[in-house]
Amino acid sequence: MRAKKSLGQHFLKSKSALQDIVRAGEVTANDVILEIGPGQGALTAPLLATGAKILAVEKDSEMLKVLSEKFRTELEKEELVLLEKDILDFDPTKNSLLRNRKYKLIANIPYYITGEIIRKFLTAEKAPEKMVLLVQKEVANRIMTQDGKESILSISVRAYCQPKFIGTVKAGSFSPPPKVDSAIILFENISKDFFEKNNIDEKKFFELVKTGFAHKRKKLTSNLKEIFRTKSIKGGENSNLVGFDKNTRAEELSLGNWQKIYAKLQKITATRQIR
Repeated sequence: MRAKKSLGQHFLKSKSALQDIVRAGEVTANDVILEIGPGQGALTAPLLATGAKILAVEKDSEMLKVLSEKFRTELEKEELVLLEKDILDFDPTKNSLLRNRKYKLIANIPYYITGEIIRKFLTAEKAPEKMVLLVQKEVANRIMTQDGKESILSISVRAYCQPKFIGTVKAGSFSPPPKVDSAIILFENISKDFFEKNNIDEKKFFELVKTGFAHKRKKLTSNLKEIFRTKSIKGGENSNLVGFDKNTRAEELSLGNWQKIYAKLQKITATRQIR
C-alpha cells in the first residue's frame, strides 16, 4: 500500500522509535488504547503485544482492509477494534469501549491536523489520562518552548497537562520520509484543574491569550488594550494595570502570568458591575 499525501500518511518503520512510543505510554495489559491512523499497523502490533485492548480509528478504507487481514486473529479475539472514521468526527463519550473507562491516546498522527487533534483531546469531556503523540519536531519545540519563547500552543497545552519531550525521530525513519524530523511528546496529568481550581472560564481565558498574541511585533500592553477597554489603559498606565513592564511581550509570559492577568481582568469587570 502506498501512502496517500492527501491523508498525510508517513509510515513509521523504526522499531526503536515504535518501542519508545509504547514505553512512553507505560502501556499495560489493563489499558485501553485509542490509536489514530494506524495505517499498516506498525504501531498497532507492539501495542497489542502489551496485552492492552486497542481501538484503532482509521479514515482510509483501503488501509482498513490491510489491517483486517493482518490482525484477523486479534480482531476475532476482540483484542483489537477497527473503526472507519475521521478522528475529528470521533466522540469518545459515544463509544462503548471508551465511554465508561479510562484510556490512553497513543499514535503517529497526520501532521496536517496535529493542532486540531491536540486541542480536541485535551479539551474533550472524556479526555485521555495521557497521550503519546509523534508530531513534527517544530511543533514539539514550540510545545516545549525550546527557544525560550511561549506561544498560544505552549500555553494551551500547559493549561491542561504536563508535556514531556521523549525523543527525536529522524525523517529517514518513515516511508515515505517527510521533509522534516519528528519528535515523540508525552502529555501527562491531563485535566481541567487549572480552570476549575482558579475559577477560570476556558473560553474567556483563551480569548485573552489570543488577544495578547494577536500582533507579535506589538507589546503586550498594546495588544491587550482591546480586551480591557478602559480609559485608564493608555501609554505607560497600561503596564501598571496589567502588572508587567510596559515593554513585555506575550511570548515572555508563563501560564501563571496569564492567570494573574485574567484575575485582574475579572476584578475590573466585577468592579464595573458594582458601580
